[in-house]
Order: sequence, then C-alpha cells, then structure tokens
Amino acid sequence: MSFDPLVHLPDDLLERVRERAPIHDRENTFPQQDLDELRDAGYLSILVPKERGGAGLGLEQAAVLQQRLATAAPATALAINMHLVWTGVAKVFSDRGVAGLEFLQDGAVAGDVFAFGISEGGNDLVLFGSDTDAAPQPDGGYAFTGTKIFTSLAPVWTKLGLHGLDTTSADAPKLVFAFVDRTDAVSTSDDWDTLGMRATQSRTTRLDGAAARPEHVVRRIDPGPNPDPIVFGIFSVFEILLASVYTGIARRALDLAVETVQKRRSKKTGATYSQDPDIRWRIADMGLAYDALPPQIAALARDVDSLADHGGRWFTLLSGVKHRAVTMAKSVVDDAILTAGGGSYFSSNELSRLYRDVLAGMFHPSDPESAHSTAASAWLGPLKS
Repeated sequence: MSFDPLVHLPDDLLERVRERAPIHDRENTFPQQDLDELRDAGYLSILVPKERGGAGLGLEQAAVLQQRLATAAPATALAINMHLVWTGVAKVFSDRGVAGLEFLQDGAVAGDVFAFGISEGGNDLVLFGSDTDAAPQPDGGYAFTGTKIFTSLAPVWTKLGLHGLDTTSADAPKLVFAFVDRTDAVSTSDDWDTLGMRATQSRTTRLDGAAARPEHVVRRIDPGPNPDPIVFGIFSVFEILLASVYTGIARRALDLAVETVQKRRSKKTGATYSQDPDIRWRIADMGLAYDALPPQIAALARDVDSLADHGGRWFTLLSGVKHRAVTMAKSVVDDAILTAGGGSYFSSNELSRLYRDVLAGMFHPSDPESAHSTAASAWLGPLKS
C-alpha cells in the first residue's frame, strides 16, 4: 500500500498544532495538547512494527512526517524527534536481528514518552564518551549519577534513555546505554529560557543514583568510535530526523514567502511583488536550495531501512545531510524574511519565530566543526600525529 502522510498526520490536527505554536513560544511552555493529540493519533508508535501494535512505518516515512509536522510547529517536531529517535533505534535493532529494545517498542505503544539523555556540558565526545558515572549494581542493573543537558520533553517523559561510564567493573571502562524511570533520583531544572525552540522545554536533568533495571541496560561497549548497533542506530536516526525538522522549517518559510509576495503590491508599479524580477530570483533561489534536501533525506533513510552497507562512509553521509539541511534552512529563512519585508521583523510574525527556531540547528550534533572534520577524514584520511 502507498504511504499517505495524512493518515498519520491529518490536516486538522496539523492546523491545531500550528495555532498553538505561537502561544507556547510566547509563554515558554511545553505543548502538552500537541503531545496528547499526537499520542492519541498513534504518532508516538509510527516506527514500531505492526506486529507489536505500531504503524510499521520506516525511517523514510517518519522523515516525511517530521518535515510535515515541523511546518506547523518546529519545536513540537523537535521535541517529538527525541522520542522517535529511540523508537527508530529499536527499529534499527529489530531490522538487524538485534534483541534488547522490545520493551521500548511495547512502551511506545502503551503511551510511554522516551527522552534523549546523551548531551553533557563540555563533552564533545558525545556518543563516544560520558562524564556521567554508571555504577554497576548487584542485580545487574546500573545507577547513574551526573548531569545531562538539552533534555527535550523534560516535563513529560516517562523513561530517559542515557549513557554513562562504568569505571569499576573488571572489564572497565565501558560505556553503558540504558533507560531509567522518572523517580526521586532524577531532578529537572526549570532553566529553559532560550532564543528559539522554546516549546521543546529541553531542560537540564540531574541524576543522583538513578536506577536502570537489568532488563533496561541495553548495551555495554568500549568508549570511543564503535561499530556497535547502538552507535549506528542513534547516529543514523538522530541525524536523519534532525535534517527532516530543519527541512520542514525551510519549507514553511518558503511557503510563507510565496504567500506574502503574491499579496503585497508595489506602489511604484501596481503589480504584486511576485512579478518583481529580483523577488522572483530570490524565491527561485530558495526553492532550488530547498528542493535538494527532501530527496537526500529520503535516500539515506531508505538505505537505513533496507540495511544498505556504506561502511565507513555512513558517518560522513549522515552528518553531511544534517549539516546541509540546517545551513539550507537558515539561508532560506533569511531570504524569506528579506522577501516578506519589514513586517517579518515583528515578534508576532511567524517568520520571526522560524528565524529564531532555525538557529538551534547549529548546536545539534553533528555541529559544523564535527561535520567538516568527519568529511575531511573521509576524503583525506585522519590527521597525522
């Protein structure tokens, strides 16, 4: 059967999400109604196989839906992204015959909200290292102590996927990936007051012996670059879905620019600005830049779904598509604001919000420095010591 995005994200739901977006941005609040409606629509389990109660979609289809959701509310899409990353990792596991994340798929169907607890202040190793202590417990579980930053979905998550470093086991050091429940051992700071992406409420999370049960300890791997499925799963799904959100922002900015120039009229000529050669060139430039990204995202997502083997090229391809999506989106939003005129400078204008939201893209892994370093190593080899 052909994939119809409207089945999973209908127009009326999208419009309600769009109407609430400026309110949450202005009031710096979490979009609880968006989450509730998306959960009721089965959106939190789109990547869960049908046999486990989900929609059975692939990453390619989820990327299309996230682009669509981002056109209505970028911050809602970015917050939901973090849940979808974990369900996407579970799909990567199951597609490759790797056990261990079935509980996550079942939880998503049951209504659990999974948050992403990987980022740490000053830790540029990201997936390859952690400053969080992972202390082994007698029952085979782990207790995590440390601080995670940019924890999207902070007010509502029920399970936090995270990593920490085990330095005491006989085979230490080991990076431990696991899931913890929201308990008194987890505290969330009310510190999310940012320029953009305000509704994600990506607050700082502090762990003080937060326990992961043995069955929720997913992986123990060596620190550093690693071919383990947990690393590939997180990196591939994270980068593709991030690229999708920012590509969705670009599409919305382009649509708003087109809509505006078809309405505005020149006092000098009496014609709409859509007939101005300079404006037409700018709109065309925006369209040419935007058109390159959806096919790239689709192709890479399809390769993940189909178990394509790009070997060592995977990390360049994935970090590259995220980097290109963010830089393209920022450029398109810049041009949309110029095209729309001075009204877009007012904070009540949607383009003003998109301008602030799109800036967040440069801070997500892979940041521009990391993306370029990865690409340079792929083409030129590693730096000589």
